[in-house]
Amino acid sequence: MQSVRQGAIPLFRLAGIQVSLHWSWFLIAAYQIESGRGRYSSIVWKILEYLALFLIVLTHEFGHAMACRQVGGKADYILLWPFGGVAYVNPPQRPGATLWSIAAGPLVNVALAPILIALYFGGLSLGWANTMPDVSHFLFRVAEINGVLLVFNILPIYPLDGGQILRSLLWFGLGRARSLMVATVVGFVGLAGFIVLAVVTRDYWLGLISVYLLLSCWGGLQHARQLLRMAKLPRRPGFACPSCRTAPPVGAYWVCGACKQPFDTFEAGAVCPHCSTRFNSTRCLDCGEQSPINDWVVGSYAGVGTINGGVAAKS
Repeated sequence: MQSVRQGAIPLFRLAGIQVSLHWSWFLIAAYQIESGRGRYSSIVWKILEYLALFLIVLTHEFGHAMACRQVGGKADYILLWPFGGVAYVNPPQRPGATLWSIAAGPLVNVALAPILIALYFGGLSLGWANTMPDVSHFLFRVAEINGVLLVFNILPIYPLDGGQILRSLLWFGLGRARSLMVATVVGFVGLAGFIVLAVVTRDYWLGLISVYLLLSCWGGLQHARQLLRMAKLPRRPGFACPSCRTAPPVGAYWVCGACKQPFDTFEAGAVCPHCSTRFNSTRCLDCGEQSPINDWVVGSYAGVGTINGGVAAKS
């Protein structure tokens, strides 16, 4: 997703969260608006409908971001693009924190559903279907869009919200790595059905979404394999990541930013043994968070003394 961010146009900042729009959004918007202009008496209503779609998506993504912050995570960027939206969230690597950060997005759609449905049926009771058909159809479409987005997002296909919620629930019993492995395998099964639907209906848009989901699910599978390999490594006693409470592996898995040589930052006291560069913080290879190496000391080791430390990058 980093490459997608490079083509983004900054829109505004709200609550410390930067909202950007990818340039390709305009191409898809033009196609979607033109293809649906016959549903209204004026193309203006189709433009409003498309803007309402992304307003719902934006609200959904803010749900993810605010929930992530609530559990102590980091969330400061939202990207809108043709496939919807992406909230760049980094919750604490705990199943409960991850579950809430992901589930909050669909819960926004759940909260919006009765409001939008009430507006539509309220208009019907006032006779808008006859007196203001464009308004009535617009309200119906907005309510329908919200419902479709909710159902789509909770499908158990990684990395959709449903797939990530499944992974978070499995995390409680299976652990971080195995839960991701199971979620991606289930995702591939669900994705197969999605691809069949795209082929049968000859829907090119569904085909593009299927390709995106396939690549993302494959990336999740590779990440799960990496986590499984990490889980098998011997761990160093007396130290634990302040963020995820996982002990660091024993071995030269950190790379000096100065001389580019690998070393074991905990064995060397956060000082590169090759060039003597000192580092102010050390990156956790499990959750990616960086903390001063003194904050890693736990148990009886905490009273032994302090360690001079600094940033060691993941190898």
